[in-house]
Amino acid sequence: MLMRLAPRLRAALDLTRAGKLASATRSIQRALADQTVETSQLGISPKIIDLASEEWTATEPSASPNPTTLHRIGHDQTTRNRRPLRDAVDALNRLKHGRLFPVPRPAGKRCPPHVPAGARFETRSISLGAGSRSYKVYVPAQTLAEPRSLLIMLHGCTQDPDDFAAGTRMNQLAEETGFIVAYPAQPKSANPSSCWNWFNPSHQSREIGEPAIVAALTLRLIAEFTIDRRRVFAAGLSAGGGMAAILGATYPDLYSGIGIHSGLPYRAASDVVSALAVMRGQEAPGVPRGKNSGEASNGAVVPTIVFHGAADKIVHPSNAAKIINLDQERWESYQASDCTGRGYRRMVARDAGKRIIAEHWLIEGGGHAWFGGSVDGSYTDPLGPDASREMVRFFWNIADV
Repeated sequence: MLMRLAPRLRAALDLTRAGKLASATRSIQRALADQTVETSQLGISPKIIDLASEEWTATEPSASPNPTTLHRIGHDQTTRNRRPLRDAVDALNRLKHGRLFPVPRPAGKRCPPHVPAGARFETRSISLGAGSRSYKVYVPAQTLAEPRSLLIMLHGCTQDPDDFAAGTRMNQLAEETGFIVAYPAQPKSANPSSCWNWFNPSHQSREIGEPAIVAALTLRLIAEFTIDRRRVFAAGLSAGGGMAAILGATYPDLYSGIGIHSGLPYRAASDVVSALAVMRGQEAPGVPRGKNSGEASNGAVVPTIVFHGAADKIVHPSNAAKIINLDQERWESYQASDCTGRGYRRMVARDAGKRIIAEHWLIEGGGHAWFGGSVDGSYTDPLGPDASREMVRFFWNIADV
């Protein structure tokens, strides 16, 4: 099946070299659409890898109880940003060579971040008793929307603020929507791989360690930009997602919504050994998972949206379901597919007033990468739903109720 993509891929590349970008894009879209149809006809299902046993098992996604509801609640595929041509070509090359899982972007090939005239992308720092960190703040050129909003973005291991901003395209969304976005940086002095220490008990509680540092810079930005306290959010990828879960649990009075992409549950591990077990999809024996003052009795901390690849080989996808621990009867399931990208299963949970308070996105065939991201950053997958845009939509819906 992948071999059938090669002629169309070559044709698209020839059109690109000839400067016929619109025709090249149409060729790529047709190739991907045909592949999606063929896969469906063959009955191929996504596969989940169990890192503990290294055995592949197939899973059948459940059917949507109401396929039309997905559109009704606001998910309109026509509102997506069109993917840049280079992202589509990169995605097809990955498929052609069987490279379903993104790799870090080679050093020295990163493009400098684009900052429009009138916008600012500033490097700052903060120091307090818990430690110090640098961070970058993006202030869009357009007038900030009222009431004002703030989003804290926590990068994954081996990444930095510039890399994460490029890969998620969150600065571009800030320009569209008029919010402030900040990217705290984890130095190698705090972790050799620049990972947030989500597995360390010294960084899992309120007013200590890394959560205290991120909360302090959040409060500083709230005061500087007169942010509405109901419109403060945090999101992260992988280890950054694990730290976002900690922020939601320890500072539910500060963050109104949390986004966790390919991340891990709060207090799922207490050291490196238990962290590796959790990442493989195993329960870490002897790790206390007790609630703290910020965790609700049903397991939800604050309204949370979770993205995870069904074939993630680095953080097992079973972690996504554990992050949002709600009663099964509260979930509504919808099956959907973007004809130019990966299919996915989207589940939503509502409160008594029918307001969506949690979303769980499982991306078919997706690896450990930010979906809908740009190849200008590392650990991104241009295929699939636009995680950045969907997170912002989720956060704004929370704030506007």
